[in-house]
Amino acid sequence: MRHIKEDVDIVVVGGGLAGTSAAVAAARLGSRVALVTNRPVLGGNSSSEIRVWVVGATAHGTQRFARETGIMGELFLENQFRNPQGNPYYWDQTVLDLVRAEPNISLHLNTDVRTLDMEGEGVIRSVTGWTMGSEIETELSAPVFLDCTGDGLVGHLAGAQYRVGRESQDEYGETWAPEQADRELLGSSLFFYTHDTGAPEKFVPPNIAKDISKTPIPRNRIIRTGDNGCNYWWIEWGGEVDTVDENERIRDELWSVVYGIWDHIKNSGDFDADTLTLEWVGAIPGKREYRRFLGDYVLTQQDILQQRSFPDAVAFGGWSIDLHPVEGVYAEKPGAQQRYSNGTYAIPYRSLYSRNVDNLLFAGRNISASHIAFGSTRVMATCSTLGQAAGTAAHLSAHLGTTPRALGQDHLPELLRTLHREDAPVIGLHATDDEDLARSATITASSELTTIDTVPSASSDRFPLDRDVALVVPVDPALESITLRATAEAPASTTVELWDTGKPQNYVPVARIAATQVEVPVGEGEVTARFDWAPETPRNAVLVVSATPGVALHLTDGNPYGLLALTRKQAWDAQFDHQIPSEEGELVTQWEARPLRGRSFAGRIAPDTNAYRAAAVADGYQRPYGGPHLWSSEAVFAPAGQTDRASDVALDAMAAPSLTLRWDAPVRIGSVRIVLNDDVDTDLINLHHHRTKDEVMPTLVRDYRLEGSVDGEWRELAGVRDNRIRHRIHDVSAGEYDALRLVVEGTNGSPYAMVQAIKVYANPSARTTLP
Repeated sequence: MRHIKEDVDIVVVGGGLAGTSAAVAAARLGSRVALVTNRPVLGGNSSSEIRVWVVGATAHGTQRFARETGIMGELFLENQFRNPQGNPYYWDQTVLDLVRAEPNISLHLNTDVRTLDMEGEGVIRSVTGWTMGSEIETELSAPVFLDCTGDGLVGHLAGAQYRVGRESQDEYGETWAPEQADRELLGSSLFFYTHDTGAPEKFVPPNIAKDISKTPIPRNRIIRTGDNGCNYWWIEWGGEVDTVDENERIRDELWSVVYGIWDHIKNSGDFDADTLTLEWVGAIPGKREYRRFLGDYVLTQQDILQQRSFPDAVAFGGWSIDLHPVEGVYAEKPGAQQRYSNGTYAIPYRSLYSRNVDNLLFAGRNISASHIAFGSTRVMATCSTLGQAAGTAAHLSAHLGTTPRALGQDHLPELLRTLHREDAPVIGLHATDDEDLARSATITASSELTTIDTVPSASSDRFPLDRDVALVVPVDPALESITLRATAEAPASTTVELWDTGKPQNYVPVARIAATQVEVPVGEGEVTARFDWAPETPRNAVLVVSATPGVALHLTDGNPYGLLALTRKQAWDAQFDHQIPSEEGELVTQWEARPLRGRSFAGRIAPDTNAYRAAAVADGYQRPYGGPHLWSSEAVFAPAGQTDRASDVALDAMAAPSLTLRWDAPVRIGSVRIVLNDDVDTDLINLHHHRTKDEVMPTLVRDYRLEGSVDGEWRELAGVRDNRIRHRIHDVSAGEYDALRLVVEGTNGSPYAMVQAIKVYANPSARTTLP
């Protein structure tokens, strides 16, 4: 046996997406980080935990218009390119590659932390882990520790205050909470995967297999031939017992259920499964809930459903409050009860550190949240955003020699500024970065998209108004009218309504502003609805066209970014899961974007828009928030599928689009950060139920060069080919420049060149790794 001591700046315990993101965030900023996990891989484990909870957006509705950026976004984009079919084992390697690329991270896989030492009361000095198989005992000392273990073991050993179970309604005024507090939990899950061999396969059930015909499972849960993995999210049990103390019992019960379900599929005669064989069954229960630490703020149901703002918001969530029956698979009630807000919600920094252990932060499913709020924050993509925030805070705490609490009290602007600089996923973050030279530059572009005028598709596709439809549009500075191309079998009249979204991060109609009746002539023609609306600040609006039998709207083949076509769900539409009851008045489940993803309704909006001006790249926002907040050129590239790379040149022989930053006097430039548009509207969670056809987001700039001007002479500072990521960082040859120019030579399929933000600094980035 070997005993090793390691002194670092930060110790992160837990190798899920929260721990991984925390470690990477801190390491990139220059901290020496030890990442310790008892798992053999990162991101998931042999129970397919990652396949349970890699969901940061809804499987239906419009709330998914907020896919994570930052480290989680990097992983999504890379996994989409490497692993478009969503192989969960390849995903684990994608996560592992992200960590191994960071020289400041010492990675300890298969290492189980069980003991720690304290410096008096309330300060952790070190943790000690045992590496299975290698017989190594490692003692890790640091000024700051992160508990990303899920179960909260490190914090528990350190004496951090926490809760287990459900609070009463009176404690936080939550209507979904029980009248009396109890220790009921969400259960754990095991999944299985199958394989079609093409030949008859028998299945002899093991002795542990449960006869599920004698349980409520067949009548209350969906069982289908060919379903795998997350299709069986409802295989859950253990909420009535202690999910740590009874972990082995929970595993055995879940095994009996899994083999019983497979026996039912193979041998009941009710399924066409002759050539299917069982390929893999999980071995470690994927837990949903255990300890929740107490920070200076406890996130609640109201914070989520009312989308409350916080001055210290450092992350966001977008999943529903998703609570499951304590009986799990044996419940007579549906497998989930879900409640959605109208869009994404903020998570405050005060929920990410311990109220009584001075040097402890946490991220993942153990943050300071009530049981009800935890029903949303627990999903793994959200946990990753929490990890990046906590890792950034840990770095600053260690660097400044302060505690996590004092960091939030005395250095909050620096924390927000650092998150902003690193493109962390914080909705609505508008941090002031005095070191960013782009803020003092005059910014111009070779062209700007000023007119929203979309043409019908080449195939003349039309959408019949058998339901209400809507179009989300950016309004800057006004919305005078919208003209739509329509076809009517007979003269008709329809209503067009103008709605506000309520919050800048929302994409659903929340408050009606105006309505007008328009006549639709017979045959093919145009209809115009006038509103003459000029909001005080730029924002999104939702234009709703009422269902009108015999009338159809013309569709486009694409659309400018920021336009989103929605359709209202109808009772006869296929349901994501018909056994999960819908709550009344949930706008994000009433309105869907998936049916018309990437398309729009042909027409034009008056007047011209300022939403895509070049100045947007330095307006302080890095993602959509009440508008796209990006520069878009006019449509100058051939759309995807109409050209190959060799002929991917600007249309009409126009020059390649460019964006220029110019200063009144030369400035010293050592680093340039470019944030590109990776289309956060697109759901890339291919490890769950979804598939996305593009391996690289078409909206991303593919080829570009960065040039600096010295006395009017342009010099190339950097050049990129085959880009497929969002955040590019260029440490350039430091010097004095009077202008900077980004020349876009190609996209990954979009006709528009788009840039979300450009940030310019006098000094190199000091990043340990550059994209």
